Amino acid sequence: MTPSQMLSLGTEAPSFRLPDPSGQMVSLDDQPEAKAYLVVFMCNHCPFVKHIREELAALSRELPERGVMMVGINSNDFDKYPDDSPSRMADEAESYGYRFPYLVDESQDVAKAFRAACTPDFFLFDGERKLVYRGQLDESRPSNGKPVTGKDLRAAIGAVLEGREVSEEQMPSIGCNIKWRDGNAPEWFG
Repeated sequence: MTPSQMLSLGTEAPSFRLPDPSGQMVSLDDQPEAKAYLVVFMCNHCPFVKHIREELAALSRELPERGVMMVGINSNDFDKYPDDSPSRMADEAESYGYRFPYLVDESQDVAKAFRAACTPDFFLFDGERKLVYRGQLDESRPSNGKPVTGKDLRAAIGAVLEGREVSEEQMPSIGCNIKWRDGNAPEWFG
């Protein structure tokens, strides 16, 4: 298990331009203004992501109606982990009803810019694209028997949308480490 690196609150959202599995390019800069932006580093094969797939799908249905833009980014080395290949990403998105762009970070540069370390790793930015939350979805894990509710992330989203401060008491997300390409792991990665 790998914890998130807890990027400093207030950090501006790193710019990126990444393809989805069909090759369509997506960038936060090209999106209409939103009240908040949720970036989730994820993949297909990680048991921690599999555990929360239904909640990810639910968020992808609910958040756009509330003015929140959501994207998923897969930064894993899919040559070594073929279940995370773009074609399998497309299958995953269709099978589980993800309504967010699920993007391929083949160079892993975007994961490095965000200091993403694990799957899942959540980053919530306010309407000015300043980081207000980075941490766990909730306290549920594949083996602890607690229900997946999205409580922690949903509370942060609610605070942003209601114009309240997001609590700085945030628990790191925990999951599988990002599968770095040979020699590509950043120096800060444990």
